[in-house]
Amino acid sequence: MMENGKWLMDDINKYSSVININFRVLMLIKNYFSLFIIFLFLFVQVNGQDKIKNKTENKISNKPKVTFVELGSVNCIPCKKMQPIMKSIEERYGKQVKVVFHDVWKEDQKHYGEKYRIKLIPTQVFLDENGKEFFRHEGFYPEAEIDKLLEKRGVKAKENK
Repeated sequence: MMENGKWLMDDINKYSSVININFRVLMLIKNYFSLFIIFLFLFVQVNGQDKIKNKTENKISNKPKVTFVELGSVNCIPCKKMQPIMKSIEERYGKQVKVVFHDVWKEDQKHYGEKYRIKLIPTQVFLDENGKEFFRHEGFYPEAEIDKLLEKRGVKAKENK
């Protein structure tokens, strides 16, 4: 019986060392797997933030730097003189300047006169990229003066080709 007990103890010692080695291997695998998961998580986070940043930059870069709002009427003589100027600004500055015309004598566009609190026409309202008014002019506004204003805001006309 004693010999059976010795044999059993030898087997236990032999297999416990194997079990101990397997346990260590399992712990190493678990640690490496945990590091891999953490690395993967960080990679996805950083990569995702870059994509969000790029999308945001694209949206911002597509936004005009200045919105030029002309409030007038097609039946007003000084307003009519502004039409070719607005067209020229639109062509020369491209997507940097968005030109918008509202005929405030038309029933469906009168509310723009109220929105911008105009006193007379034509009135030019200039908005920054966030839609905040930074300049206003009443009456006919020469193109050279508009160019100066836009230049002060860092907007440059496209090169003529």
